[in-house]
Amino acid sequence: MLAELSIVPLGVGEHLSAPLAEVLDIVDRSGVRYKLTPSGTCLEGTWDEVMGVVRACHDQMRRRSTHVMTTIRIEDEQGEDNKLVRNITSIEEKLGRPIAETGGIVR
Repeated sequence: MLAELSIVPLGVGEHLSAPLAEVLDIVDRSGVRYKLTPSGTCLEGTWDEVMGVVRACHDQMRRRSTHVMTTIRIEDEQGEDNKLVRNITSIEEKLGRPIAETGGIVR
């Protein structure tokens, strides 16, 4: 199962990197495969693994804020795994080339 998780604490100010770092620490320590994106985090594992991490992240954010918006989008395809990589490589195969994860932005 692949799940995209986005958590936003409301009423804690404009800069969210500190509370979001706390949440990512939970994800990173969980052992669940993940990929951080600019607007969320993709998690891959079983339903129980992923939902356990989602719950822990939501609970951590609730300790910081009385109002939290948690959004989860789930892709659950029987018999499929490694969707974190496979969803990207499938597109690259169709294009016939690798894509730049930064959208061509040079740093």
